Amino acid sequence: MRDCCVITTIAPPTPSVSLLAARLHQFGATLVIVGDRKGPERYDIDYAQVDFLPLSRQQAGPFEIARLLPTDHYARKNVGYLHAIAAGTTLIYETDDDNAPEANWRMRREEVPQARVVPSPLADQTRWVNVYRYFSSENIWPRGFPLDLVSLTAPEPEFIGESVLSPIQQGLVDNSPDVDAIWRLTQDRPFRFDSGPSVYLHPGNWCPFNTQSTWWWPDAYPLLYIPSYCSFRMCDIWKSFIAQWCLWEMGCGVVFHAAEAIQERNYHNLMRDFEDEIPGYLGNRRFAEVLSRLALAPGKENAADNLIRCYEALNTAGFFPRDEMTLVRAWVADFEKLQH
Repeated sequence: MRDCCVITTIAPPTPSVSLLAARLHQFGATLVIVGDRKGPERYDIDYAQVDFLPLSRQQAGPFEIARLLPTDHYARKNVGYLHAIAAGTTLIYETDDDNAPEANWRMRREEVPQARVVPSPLADQTRWVNVYRYFSSENIWPRGFPLDLVSLTAPEPEFIGESVLSPIQQGLVDNSPDVDAIWRLTQDRPFRFDSGPSVYLHPGNWCPFNTQSTWWWPDAYPLLYIPSYCSFRMCDIWKSFIAQWCLWEMGCGVVFHAAEAIQERNYHNLMRDFEDEIPGYLGNRRFAEVLSRLALAPGKENAADNLIRCYEALNTAGFFPRDEMTLVRAWVADFEKLQH
């Protein structure tokens, strides 16, 4: 399995998944689909390169975390990541079952040419960057961005001639982009981003990213872990902050691409989304501050250990209960078995 895509779903094949499967088929990539307790036991789609993991198959498989993860939870996607890594994939693209590739979508490379580069802030400092500002002049911000900073002007990027290397890359999404409940409650409408060169955030620049249209390469695989014991609307956002802090210790930042997928959003109760996002509205800046005070070991070989250290610090700070540590350690143990 050279390249693959991982999604989780409790629904039969959606039109978005059918389009995604067709595009993956063109590139010879495999679609790994993670089911759950409420999901189908079969997943019939017109392409042979689909690997469906119903709950029964997950729990009977080789990964200890599959038997520890809660059911009816997005974090079961962790099993799909491990399944893909075990099969030898060298690229994981993750998305959701209501996202379809646009015409410009393609399999990406870890090396990104001709990116706009946002330089690091002053030494030993960090700052928040609303990356949506590089792809739109409208008042829009990514889910997880501190509300008191959404009006800040984004720092001026630089153009460079050579490529940048980034093992985590986020593609923006048109029509129903990843925004918070406050944006949807006050401004919700179909939305399209401007096109433009990709943006590379040097280490020290915080910006939330999500699991909606995201590319991962092997150096960052230990950082794929999605937490279970937090708000559903924060699990992928807090994952992104932890991944960024660990990624900076590898000397790398995150790349953001112009929109390459379109979302026909599944139904959401927006007031319930708002309630689920309150821990982030009140805690995202402190979450990043806890990480910023944490010294990690440099180098990609320390990524898994650094992940554990991040969760230990966040447990002490009250963001995660001890039950999360059981899952994090199971994830790392399962991952490390695959490296031998």
